[in-house]
Amino acid sequence: MATKKSSPIKIRHLRLRKKVAGTPERPRLAVHFSGQHIYAQVIDDDGGKTLASCNTTEKAFTDDKSSRANVATAIKVGKAVAERAKSKNISKVVFDRGGSIYHGKVKALADAAREGGLEF
Repeated sequence: MATKKSSPIKIRHLRLRKKVAGTPERPRLAVHFSGQHIYAQVIDDDGGKTLASCNTTEKAFTDDKSSRANVATAIKVGKAVAERAKSKNISKVVFDRGGSIYHGKVKALADAAREGGLEF
């Protein structure tokens, strides 16, 4: 029986997760990009809880027919997740790029979250 090779993104994400972990004082901002949607979560790994989240499957994003997994939508998601985290008194996070290269959508989401008040 042949073994299936892991994708490069999964390999990079596992390597990254060895070093990046969220704590109650400094939770992890994890991002995931599927083919159509963008997901961002602020996670406390010690408690195993999601503290704040935002994704493009929510009603606010699905009403806008032009929202796709692109840079413009990543900026909206980054600002929204920063706003939700700030409402729960979270200002410092560690960034988990999910194995993706820090370029394009990932960079746009991170920059928008920084503009929204998150520090990482």
